[in-house]
Amino acid sequence: MKAVSFQIYKGETFGLVGESGSGKTTIGRAIIRINEASGGQILFRGKRIDGRIEAALDRELIQGIQMIFQDPLSSLNERAKVDYIVSEGLYQTKPGLSGAQRLSIVEKALLEVGLLPEFASRFPHEFSGGQRQRIGIARSLVMEPELIIADEPISALDVSIRAQVLNLLSRLQKEKGLTYLFIAHDLSVVRFISDRIAVINRGELVELADSEELFTRPLHPYTRALLSAIPIPDPIQERNKEILIYDPSCHDYSKEKPAWREAMRGHWVLANGQEVDSYLKLAPIPATEQT
Repeated sequence: MKAVSFQIYKGETFGLVGESGSGKTTIGRAIIRINEASGGQILFRGKRIDGRIEAALDRELIQGIQMIFQDPLSSLNERAKVDYIVSEGLYQTKPGLSGAQRLSIVEKALLEVGLLPEFASRFPHEFSGGQRQRIGIARSLVMEPELIIADEPISALDVSIRAQVLNLLSRLQKEKGLTYLFIAHDLSVVRFISDRIAVINRGELVELADSEELFTRPLHPYTRALLSAIPIPDPIQERNKEILIYDPSCHDYSKEKPAWREAMRGHWVLANGQEVDSYLKLAPIPATEQT
């Protein structure tokens, strides 16, 4: 990572996109403390949560931040029944619950994600990929989190199931006031579900803006290259479209190094002053929006 810095606002879906190996999952795992951050600070509710923390804060984070993993099969314990998988976190955060109370919470969570309560007595291998991912979502919901890190939650699913899971995540967010960090490499999916989108390249943020703003007025050459690769449903347009190739040598930083700059209100880009001017000429905006 190279000084990655961003804020996620309560109740929003913050999209993080980039190619495989760009550092998206590493950031998500660092926030949830699976991976240790080598530098900088990670704040949650105004408290620093990276490095060594007190046991009370650790318990708070276990409940306050949950993660939905990419592979719905490998992220579930194949030897455990759904009842235990979904309720496992409750044993630590609510140890006083009886078996009947835990089962009631599990059945309610399963219903919320579109599964039948009787599925609680089954094993993960008895379900389809989409159903397994719903189990993973239910496992997060029982903890009553504030922030959910969704690490490419639909990339391993059939295309016909992806929309169902996305709609489920959107509905749960509205009903429960959830905040999402949505990690993906599919820009079309991120556009559908995200309020703001950050683009990362080789461990470094290159652009950040509102979802529609990023798609209608991309500034950084890497972002424009990613957008040009999005498939078009029309076969004629798809065949004739121009795919841009990002070449890092297009940047001339011999005189002025790049910095994280607000090129227009709420639209940030990694560039030097000369580049910002050239980017804005490619995507002209009203003078009142420029900073």
